[in-house]
Amino acid sequence: MQISFENKVALVTGAASGLGLATASAFAKAGAAVVLADWNEKEVQAAANGLSDEGYKTLAVTCDVSDDAQVEAMVKKTVAEFGRLDAAYNNAGIQNVLAETADSPRDDYDRVMSVNLRGVWSCMKFELQVMREQGSGAIVNCSSLGGLIGGNQRGTYHAAKHGVIGFTKSAALEYATRGIRVNDVCPGMIQTPMSDKMIAEGQGPELDKMLQTFVPMKRLGRAEEIADAVLWLCSDMASYVTGQSISVDGGYVMR
Repeated sequence: MQISFENKVALVTGAASGLGLATASAFAKAGAAVVLADWNEKEVQAAANGLSDEGYKTLAVTCDVSDDAQVEAMVKKTVAEFGRLDAAYNNAGIQNVLAETADSPRDDYDRVMSVNLRGVWSCMKFELQVMREQGSGAIVNCSSLGGLIGGNQRGTYHAAKHGVIGFTKSAALEYATRGIRVNDVCPGMIQTPMSDKMIAEGQGPELDKMLQTFVPMKRLGRAEEIADAVLWLCSDMASYVTGQSISVDGGYVMR
């Protein structure tokens, strides 16, 4: 069944590449007007232009989600341009510096938390203000496989992603009777520029061992497979689904 977002407006953060770009593209192809937001002005403009050149309605916004003022401006620009906000995918995120907890740098902790956790909180805060006034909307936050399990030398990242799930459930409870649904996706091992960077930095053997040992499907996921889950959660087909964490991980956490 084809999911349609005709006459709807979607906002995607971290939209210049990877999961964000795949999801923004999927929203556009489903008929939505799409706001692509990212801290990288050049890349997000190029991504939006690429979709616009194909005939889709887009707007590029430069936004560092760790900055509340920029997030508030991003949401205001969305409404100013398109008049409303129906769906949001809060996807922007970064990896931590690999280190055991005893050796974890404080500045890295602050950096990761400011984007991966506070950034999601800030995005939801301003998105919900618009959706609350409308009496409708759907938000999907990007948690991670790391929001469900622990990970050696990745405690900061995993802690932030666990926190995203807590924010998701709490917001879902607050707005369940007001026409707004809030869920999160937990991507597993997905091929993205972020995973490519991890491999380039020497983590390839570790990631391959994880893939072969813990992923029953024995393959990396595709960014489009995350996008499919996000669109479903934002659509009327998921109208009775809220507060859920949907794992898209090739079976990793079912063991």
